[in-house]
Amino acid sequence: MNQEKITELEKVINKDHSNIGGMVVLKNGETLYEKYFNGCTADCRIHVYSVTKSILSVLVGIAMDQGYIKSVSQKVLDFFPDYTVKKGEKTIQNITLEHLLTMTAPYKYKFAPYIKYFTSDNFVKFTLNLLGGRGQIGDFCYTPLIGPDILSGILSNSTGRSVFDFASENLFSPLGIAVARSLTFQSKEEQMAFNTSTNISGWASDPAGNNTGGWGLSLSPVDMAKIGQLYLNGGVWNGKQIVSKSWIEESTKEHSRWEKCSLPYGYLWWISGDTEQGFSAMGDGGNVIYVNTHREMVVSIASLFTKNVKDRIAFIKDYVEPAFDKNFS
Repeated sequence: MNQEKITELEKVINKDHSNIGGMVVLKNGETLYEKYFNGCTADCRIHVYSVTKSILSVLVGIAMDQGYIKSVSQKVLDFFPDYTVKKGEKTIQNITLEHLLTMTAPYKYKFAPYIKYFTSDNFVKFTLNLLGGRGQIGDFCYTPLIGPDILSGILSNSTGRSVFDFASENLFSPLGIAVARSLTFQSKEEQMAFNTSTNISGWASDPAGNNTGGWGLSLSPVDMAKIGQLYLNGGVWNGKQIVSKSWIEESTKEHSRWEKCSLPYGYLWWISGDTEQGFSAMGDGGNVIYVNTHREMVVSIASLFTKNVKDRIAFIKDYVEPAFDKNFS
């Protein structure tokens, strides 16, 4: 560690990344840095927004390992046998699990109907009704909220359990991650309070009990770092294989690309697009699980929500890695 660079790093945090609640840095599995800001502590739990998507990817891999899901080539509608396809709808019938994982499934909306989504009783059914349309299957179309819930429905229908229960048994408990309960909001005010809270532990769900796929999970920076380290370890935690190495390798390589921003995408993980080897889970407000496989480094950042935050990946590469990697050049 370079104390001078750490001092510089913390000055940059206070100046340019002042909404950070906590940050953890692991190198070769060892905690080199754990610090909290803005009144946060190790006990705080923060809504990590789209980092939730990458956790969902882990769970899909575990479900495949356990035989609940046969292949990413399975058609989405295979998991919803009671769903009635509207007359003339063809696109939806050809969309696969892999299209959902790579954000290459089309939807019927031009502008996301957020109010209708948040006030619906069943996020999965609401989103299924928007899947397909006239868009082209295979074209990258990032869906922040209205889309990933279908994967939650697939997980729940294939395992016969809620996503929260499946995650608790197969991922959270083995890693020592505490997520207290499923959360169903009774009002817009409750949900907004969750978005800004630092002391609510849980995973959001709709009134029907479907846990959210694209947002809604609250974690600590240490929890997030554990997920990153699990992937760096090839899926092994305390000698136990939690998720297969083959799934990690497949889900953290480029399958699609957001051409507008030149960002490679795996299975709900963003892939490093430069000479560095690695991948990241990224959530609104600057929430990040960053894994650099070459440097064997994990950086997790949990952030209090604010709009238009500065690029966290650039911050990690410019300030965090140089401060904690003695071989950095």
